[in-house]
Amino acid sequence: MKQLVRPPRLAPGARVAVVAPSGPVPEERLQAGLDILRGWDLEPVAAPHVLARDRELPYLAGTDAERAADLQRAWCDPSVTAVLCARGGYGAQRMVDLLDWEAMRAAGPKVFAGFSDVTVLHQAFATRLGLVTLYGPGAAGVDFLKHARAQEHLRATLFEPETVRTLTAPSPGGTALVPGRARGVTLGGCLSLLASDLATPHAHPGARGALLLIEDVGESPYRLDRCLTQLLRSGWLDGVAGIVLGSWEGCGPYEAVRAVWADRLGGLGVPVVEEFGFGHGAGALTMPLGMRAVLDASTGTLTLDEPALG
Repeated sequence: MKQLVRPPRLAPGARVAVVAPSGPVPEERLQAGLDILRGWDLEPVAAPHVLARDRELPYLAGTDAERAADLQRAWCDPSVTAVLCARGGYGAQRMVDLLDWEAMRAAGPKVFAGFSDVTVLHQAFATRLGLVTLYGPGAAGVDFLKHARAQEHLRATLFEPETVRTLTAPSPGGTALVPGRARGVTLGGCLSLLASDLATPHAHPGARGALLLIEDVGESPYRLDRCLTQLLRSGWLDGVAGIVLGSWEGCGPYEAVRAVWADRLGGLGVPVVEEFGFGHGAGALTMPLGMRAVLDASTGTLTLDEPALG
């Protein structure tokens, strides 16, 4: 795997678009998130359908066409320097094929950030645009709004990425399931989305040479096992360099979850670190995808070769 192109960092006064490519967003959460961004001296602009809700499928923030149009319009707007997802949920898979990737490539590199269901878009931005993206909290997400650590880490990544070149698991956490060091390019996101995205037009073909970052929410241990087994059987994990495990909120007793990691990942012969503090957990870190880095499972650190943003 090769490192992808780094977008420019943000500067005070930058105009950023907030979009909802998946689930709908409560207005009070959106306004609270916009206020935080304004406090960072940014100029946030909410996309037209962030507060929309599809009539027939109320778990979607408007129709597939509306959500795709919001993202593409924001990305292709030359005055917008970053596109931040308001939340995850479900729906990115339904709209990703409606995007005009040629037009988006012509718009040039800019920051894209989000997590959870947005994993589908992270994969597409990597394979279609060749861009580094940020797997971090949603701008209107509950965890982001309530936790200063999540806010500060995203802010530092956007404005001062050299200060967060070394990502350190919060304490307690960062335990080596399999000790060792590995070098590779960061790849990943939400485990169940990676599994469901296999063999689709915009998915990454595999994790060879990658430092795989995975997390999930609300999936019982046997479902996590099923997702990992699918990735293993398909050959998608062949040649993976190392694995970083994030948060597993609502996935059952952690002892049971950890048993799945030991069984499915322990025999791969690569470093594996757990409880790294990104994903759906409180105070989640922002993890750059597409960056060359070194994983030290024994110290619970992931060190990027250079800042995530230029």
